Amino acid sequence: MLGEWRDRRLSIDKVVGSTINRDLNLLSNVFTIARKEWKWVAESPTTGVRRPKNPAPRERLITDDEIERITLASGFDEMPVHLVKQRVGVAFLFAIESAMRASELCGLKSMDVVGSVATLLDTKNGTNRDVPLSGRALELLTFLPAVEPDERVFGLSSSALDANFRKMKIAAGIDGMTFHDTRHLAITRLAKKLNVLELARMVGHRDLRMLQIYYNESAENIAAKLL
Repeated sequence: MLGEWRDRRLSIDKVVGSTINRDLNLLSNVFTIARKEWKWVAESPTTGVRRPKNPAPRERLITDDEIERITLASGFDEMPVHLVKQRVGVAFLFAIESAMRASELCGLKSMDVVGSVATLLDTKNGTNRDVPLSGRALELLTFLPAVEPDERVFGLSSSALDANFRKMKIAAGIDGMTFHDTRHLAITRLAKKLNVLELARMVGHRDLRMLQIYYNESAENIAAKLL
């Protein structure tokens, strides 16, 4: 049954291998508890299921031209914002400065930003994380409407950010970009300023090998440093 589910997800739902493997990891954990603690099953049915290959890591970097076009499509012009798409434009630029995920941006509350540090609560890794903010990141926050301490800084839900970002990409004539690509660009830029341990702490990677997935500096730029 799990093998048929895997094949259906790959061929009909068109999901990538990494998505299926994450689901299998969750199921495996469920059956491990059922086997070890509850004695409900003798063996996990996920043990013999062949897992698909994970796709190659994305290596796409957002260009300066694309940043300008997305910003233009959002209507943000370095002035206080009022429209939802303008807030998405600010969030896009803020993500490039901070390497925050879309969900972290949407959940960030005013009281979570103290001085030049934003505290992210219950992140993807299940822990809190303090993110140092650059001068540009702090400047971007000043363009947003003032909110109460317990209100969200960007005033965006994940669905609103996603829907508006899709429209902005169409308006800007950009293909193949995701909002998560801002994290790739941010980490690649920050790697020039921070050592590997500082960078891992800022972006929330416990496994330093994960930085290799997000660090996408071109070979040409690396070669230029060797001259």
